[in-house]
Amino acid sequence: MPDKHLFEYAVLRVVPRVEREEFLNVGVILYCASQGFLQVRFTVPETRLQAFAGPSLDLADLHARLHAFERICAGRRTSGPIGQLPVASRFRWLTAMRSTIVQTSAVHPGLCTDPNATLDRLFGELVA
Repeated sequence: MPDKHLFEYAVLRVVPRVEREEFLNVGVILYCASQGFLQVRFTVPETRLQAFAGPSLDLADLHARLHAFERICAGRRTSGPIGQLPVASRFRWLTAMRSTIVQTSAVHPGLCTDPNATLDRLFGELVA
């Protein structure tokens, strides 16, 4: 029987107007400490987002913000000071409460045998 690993995940949400607290799920970030795994999957359904948020939504800015999550998860030198933190600290920073257009849900735990497959499954269930 394959080993099960504890993982944590949060859903990435686009919140066009934070005062209304309405959002669309656009991605999932998953962290598995025992595997040193931290990755994000996201999509930008532009037509749906523009219908939801209106013409004031800056899609270029949204793409930039979501790609920042990707760079920080990768942890390369080009990902800035946050990207240089240990994996656990990067996950905690990415999932910290914030009041911006891109927010995360509460963090949820689970067990998995393959973090990458689990990320794909969660993305399919919660976003796609």
